[in-house]
Amino acid sequence: MDLKVMNSVLGELEEEKGIPREKVIEAIEAALATAYKKEYAKKGQVIRARLDMSAGTTEFEQVKEVVDESTVRMEEEGEEEEEPELDAEGNIVPELPRYNPEQHILLADAKFIKRDVQVGEELVFPLEAKDDYGRIAAQTAKQVIIQKIREAEKVSVVAEYGARQGDIVSGTVQRMERGNIYIDLGRATGILPYDEQIPGERYRQGERIRALLYQVEESPRGIYLRMSRAHPDFLKKLFELEVPEVAHGTVIFKAIAREAGSRSKVAVTSTDPHVDPVGSLVGQRGVRVSTVTSELGGEKIDIIEWNEDTKGFIEEALSPARILEVNLDEEQHQALVKVADDQQSLAIGRGGQNVRLAAKLTGWRLDIQSVGGTKPTSDKDIADAPNPADIAPPPLEAE
Repeated sequence: MDLKVMNSVLGELEEEKGIPREKVIEAIEAALATAYKKEYAKKGQVIRARLDMSAGTTEFEQVKEVVDESTVRMEEEGEEEEEPELDAEGNIVPELPRYNPEQHILLADAKFIKRDVQVGEELVFPLEAKDDYGRIAAQTAKQVIIQKIREAEKVSVVAEYGARQGDIVSGTVQRMERGNIYIDLGRATGILPYDEQIPGERYRQGERIRALLYQVEESPRGIYLRMSRAHPDFLKKLFELEVPEVAHGTVIFKAIAREAGSRSKVAVTSTDPHVDPVGSLVGQRGVRVSTVTSELGGEKIDIIEWNEDTKGFIEEALSPARILEVNLDEEQHQALVKVADDQQSLAIGRGGQNVRLAAKLTGWRLDIQSVGGTKPTSDKDIADAPNPADIAPPPLEAE
């Protein structure tokens, strides 16, 4: 074995794929043990290989477990098979494993080898080293190494991206399938599902893209890194990158209501009375908020200051409309908001978006009523009403 080449390969795997060299050595040992067992061992033998990286040699050993009559079933030749034993509830009592001289050694015999040996311990017996393996054994060993390295790489990827869950990650668009975007993140592939994309955004293969890594899911078919650009936390994380006060924890997000690609409302507060939370997010001449808006495809962002007073918070949430009065129904968790006639449409917003976002932000059901005494308009009524964009226009009549 060329130790220099071996160490070089181990170093590359550790650096490029994040697989610890111990895991690779473990895979090689498992492969050598499998090849030895296939070519030279007796049926049922437990073979273990030990690779000495300093000397470049391999030692093989047979492993036997120390047992007695309480841990294995001793069967006589020609013994008839008994009916399975049942417990009080009628369930089959699991049988003890059958004694196998290739896998087990009786306690009485084991004591001749090691005086203080206990039941359950393992005794190892050295085997003659072999380095001549048949084609099938070599192929099997190769498959074992590949499988073990894949398993180690999978564990490494889950550990790396599991630590980054909830953060923004970036990659390049690999391909698009059925509305989903597959993103090359380097060591793994992320999935940006259709319903987690910002409506109206289009991407080309090879284009750079940033998104929130919101779920790392491991399954028998592989690792799924689910990403989102529509999640409210994506907006929050973008501000963390742009606003030092948010990154340091001086400015805190208390609530976010978002309709991705269209408009968002965020409520923020400051732990330092000398720091203006709204001004921090807006930035000088609006540079900070405009950077976030650009990343989100022009999405409008309303930034308001968190208010512990519910009435005051609802008034702020409905900005830019001016509110005359807020009456709270604590039992129904509903608020009647009175506005001037010329402010009602502003409070409701186009398609009811302003009042809908304000309701999400505050957690209260909001009814907007003009002082003229018209019937209150509820955010629920607006949510239930059909979107004008979804209603097809009547067909044109032929002249």
